[in-house]
Amino acid sequence: MKVLWFSNTPATGIEAMYGPNPLRATGGWLYALNKGIENKLELHVAFQHPYKLARFRHGNTSFHPVYTGNILVQRLRERLGLYRPRRFLRESYLRVVKDVQPDLIHIHGTESPYLMILGATDIPTVISIQGNLTVCSHKYCAGFHGRHLHVPASHNGALLRSFLLGRKTYRRGMDKLRQTAEVERTYLQKAQHIIGRTDWDRRITSMLAPKSRYFLGQELLRGGFYDAEWSQKGAPSEAPNIIFTTTGDGYFKGFETLCHSLSILRGAGLNVEWRVAGVSENSLINQITRRELGTAYPQEGLVLLGALDEHELIKHMLGANLYVMPSHIENSPNSLCEAMLLGMPCIATDAGGTGSILTNNQDGILLQDGDPWAMAGAVQELLADRDRSMRYGAAARERAIIRHNRETVVSSLMRIYETILTGSKEVA
Repeated sequence: MKVLWFSNTPATGIEAMYGPNPLRATGGWLYALNKGIENKLELHVAFQHPYKLARFRHGNTSFHPVYTGNILVQRLRERLGLYRPRRFLRESYLRVVKDVQPDLIHIHGTESPYLMILGATDIPTVISIQGNLTVCSHKYCAGFHGRHLHVPASHNGALLRSFLLGRKTYRRGMDKLRQTAEVERTYLQKAQHIIGRTDWDRRITSMLAPKSRYFLGQELLRGGFYDAEWSQKGAPSEAPNIIFTTTGDGYFKGFETLCHSLSILRGAGLNVEWRVAGVSENSLINQITRRELGTAYPQEGLVLLGALDEHELIKHMLGANLYVMPSHIENSPNSLCEAMLLGMPCIATDAGGTGSILTNNQDGILLQDGDPWAMAGAVQELLADRDRSMRYGAAARERAIIRHNRETVVSSLMRIYETILTGSKEVA
């Protein structure tokens, strides 16, 4: 079986491109899946790249970089607010299809314009749902409404870059999301096969891709999270309880809820420290959260760690008391899945697909998104009840070990491929 992936990342090819760079070559779930499946079929991976790069082979996988066009032209288009993909990209994708002649095409995610090949080839094509641009654009202003869309990021001192790109604002991010969501909706109408993981993505694709057949297929996680296990350690009474979150500099990721919750907790006299990976002091989301919350922005206890590699992330998570995911919209967030796999007690907002990942009062706590008081109350509950916290963590780990089992995930994907190719009505 010959399969061609269209991927948002180079998967294992990143090792050949960048070597052992700790931040660029951390892997991710597609990296893990590439490793797990490349010896079971003939695998080709196409990915977008801003510079011309020849195809190459790494491990047992062939990689096909797709040149996205003159980078200055692309930056100028973005400066003008033109985010819809250029039509020449479809021809580039189709050239890869023609060169590879795969039995099956697998598009990972709907965020990139790979969907444009739908309807242009007769080769069976399946799409994995990662997030969904249409729903994300709908929920974009859930945390801050529209008040801070035009606030610019701090000037980085690069005048040419500033001229070409303009200073970052969330308004530009929202415009890009809305334009690309239109592309997503247009082409999902043509989809025949969908792979998803949650009730949320199954329900939205039943509307956005009404002609498609839905398959359940889980994801692999980064290797280090399978090998480590969280345990609750006693701490000196004067030491703070540590809450941990992995998030990003996104308008709808719930960073403002996290910060407000921390202020409420410390105002109630709890000795807590909230450590956040993926956000730094200079991040735009931190700047506008300060502006939004005013005196409710935490004066103490907030530790912004910025970007961490896999090993640093695991170290911080193992040293925390519990994990919190505050997003306003997600599908099956890998950050939450990784915390569950470690066996951490978890609190998450019941947003998008998280209700399919974690069950309230069984392997964690689910909350309404955007409610800092309930979030603070849930944190207080788990910190005060060690037995409950430990019980949730153990249940979360047990569930995640089954859900993200390497052999099960790979064999399930192989069965999905075979089912599509044979036209079977059942997944074996």
